[in-house]
Amino acid sequence: MSIKIIQQRLSDYNCKTDIEEQHAIREITQELVLAALGRGDFFKHALFQGGTCLRIFYGLNRFSEDMDFILREADHQFELKDHIKHLTDELAAYGYNLQISDRNQVDAKVKKAFLKDYSVGKLIEFHYAGQTGSLAKIRIKLEVDTNPPMGSGSELKYLDFPFVTSVAVQDRPSLFAGKIHALLCREYVKGRDWYDLIWYTSNRTSINYDFLTAAISQSGPWQSQNITVNKAWTLSQLEKKIIALDWKHAASDVRMFVRANEQPSLSLWSKELFLEQLKKLK
Repeated sequence: MSIKIIQQRLSDYNCKTDIEEQHAIREITQELVLAALGRGDFFKHALFQGGTCLRIFYGLNRFSEDMDFILREADHQFELKDHIKHLTDELAAYGYNLQISDRNQVDAKVKKAFLKDYSVGKLIEFHYAGQTGSLAKIRIKLEVDTNPPMGSGSELKYLDFPFVTSVAVQDRPSLFAGKIHALLCREYVKGRDWYDLIWYTSNRTSINYDFLTAAISQSGPWQSQNITVNKAWTLSQLEKKIIALDWKHAASDVRMFVRANEQPSLSLWSKELFLEQLKKLK
């Protein structure tokens, strides 16, 4: 059992709080899951996307909870369980006693599964919390969109923990397009979306407007309206959102997902800040 590998990986995070340790052990588990999926043919069919992808492969500062994927091509017959049934054996080598719960509804376009472990957290030496409670429980949700919008770009990335493996991911312009779709179409305010917007604009990330157009047409308030999605339209809609938001509330959603030294910057969140960030939009 390679629990020492997990312990060393955790020490590399240099966590300063119990919350940081909780996020770190979850992220370590996410990397193990990706490596295990890379051993099979999962990434021949799917691309990794979302905040966890952005953090692990592109350097986003905030932690992320779930693991999101889209299929390369729509396939309503796709079954996530066929690709993750081996995860229990793979992760057992690192001290995990993984439980996989299939939460799919009949004919669901988004396939879901929950991974739970109550063992490895009790074997790890934590510096800021005891070995019971939330740190001893690891929960990760996996989702695969089996009917994704057309037009996503992709690239191949590599993990070197716990062994070298390849992971197919959405490229940054497509990830940014997906994030803008969430910003404009999500039915509730998720501050982490706006945190990510700062990351994308600060890094001068371009937008895959073909993918964004397909996503806008597929779901949300502009569904099937044949909207011409370009820079001008995107700026206009984001400005409306920014002016209307309660930024104190939005920042509160992010606080537990960033390290302690970044907490003070959240007090700067305002419509003025985000309108200024929009000037960097390509």
